[in-house]
Amino acid sequence: MSIPRITVVGSYATGLTMKVKRLPSTGETVLASGYRVDYGGKGSNQAVGCARLGAEVAFVARIGKDAFGEMALRLYREEGIDIAFVQQTAEHPTGVGFILVEADTGNNCIALDPGANELLSAADIAQCDPALKTAAVVLTQLEIPVAAAEAALSRGRAQGATTILNPAPVRPLPASVLQLVDVLTPNQTEAKVLTGRSPDAVVDPEKVARDLILAGVKQVVMTLGEEGALIVTASSSRYVPAMKMSAVDTTGAGDAFNAGLATALASGESLDSAVEFAVVIGGLAVTKEGVIPSLPKREDVAQFYRQCSLKPPDWLLASGGAQ
Repeated sequence: MSIPRITVVGSYATGLTMKVKRLPSTGETVLASGYRVDYGGKGSNQAVGCARLGAEVAFVARIGKDAFGEMALRLYREEGIDIAFVQQTAEHPTGVGFILVEADTGNNCIALDPGANELLSAADIAQCDPALKTAAVVLTQLEIPVAAAEAALSRGRAQGATTILNPAPVRPLPASVLQLVDVLTPNQTEAKVLTGRSPDAVVDPEKVARDLILAGVKQVVMTLGEEGALIVTASSSRYVPAMKMSAVDTTGAGDAFNAGLATALASGESLDSAVEFAVVIGGLAVTKEGVIPSLPKREDVAQFYRQCSLKPPDWLLASGGAQ
């Protein structure tokens, strides 16, 4: 069985995390504990998640020529990720994210300074065809300029890859971008914003997903948090329930979900099967603190399936791939 090959075009940001009893209100200062410095950035997290699940991963990104940038490169070498297209720049520092985690619930809020991520351009993506030509899946997000994400989707589709867009942090997108997306993976809030609705609008998730398909997206996989995920295509819809887990930290759940989805699709799974797998991976991620420590490795996932008396996917057990 061949190794799944994935190219991730996205962001790296160092995560600075503190734990609080409750998230502060506007203008309020609260005491915190458990300060940590972690690897972060949606693109980076998803690249690591894919590699740990057995994929061969190339990462396309911009980082600073600073200590945080060197920290990122060490991570990629340790995880076996191809860094041929990770560029260091002196123009901007490496991106940084500030994360507050609510101790009792695991809920979080995040503020991000993109730093060098803002320099990633369509021209940079044009130089990455060697990584795109061999990829079964091209995965990108919106912590980089939209032009770079659009170029990744366009060139990935031209090379025959399945294109996945995780539209976070959400921003309005033109139809020309949405039409390049084979699988869109918004949460409920992101989906509403992409359709021009208020984030607080009360509307049926399937209705929102169908509006996205009318805008040009081929398939929508909407994450529903602890409720699971909703798959909507032009001709069908299906709800996939979440696994019952004890949440410790939800920070990396979305990135783990996207990594699971991308790896399963790159391994030849159907969309339904890939989402079922992604729900498991996202669920496992909330059981540990921190993003990188929470991204499950292939052997841990296989063990979880067995503990639940479920059969792991055949490709997950195949030899080769990152450990």
